[in-house]
Amino acid sequence: MLVGMAGTALPIASAAAATGGAAAPAATPAGTKRKVHKTAIATWFGPGFYGKLTACGQTLTPAVVGVANRTLPCGTLVKVSYNGRALTVPVLDRGPYSNGADWDLTAGAAQALNVTETVRIGTRVVGAAPNSPTLGLPPAPASSALAGGAVAG
Repeated sequence: MLVGMAGTALPIASAAAATGGAAAPAATPAGTKRKVHKTAIATWFGPGFYGKLTACGQTLTPAVVGVANRTLPCGTLVKVSYNGRALTVPVLDRGPYSNGADWDLTAGAAQALNVTETVRIGTRVVGAAPNSPTLGLPPAPASSALAGGAVAG
């Protein structure tokens, strides 16, 4: 609100019209954040860490798909893009701590994006998932039904 000549409050649009100026751009709705697409350096990690727990509590295997980041909370979902491929992955670990990289891809994420060395990737935070020991694992295959209604298992 602006104050008019008579000391009365004027809405921004009225104030702009009264002074011949343009109205201010519409405000972003409360609680809405602008998602910025950033590029960053990424490395990948895997074989030497298989079988070990990540900082977020997942057991690292070749099948785990996720990223390590030094500051984002566990479970933050990040859309990662590289060379025409894109993948949404959860933050599972802390790091990287070498080579000036901003992100560490798990071997599963690196393979899905066809990353084989240190590269520049696009990143964007797109949401969050509850952290759990199975976060980052591919969905379990559906049980195969056998003839006669018996279920394998």
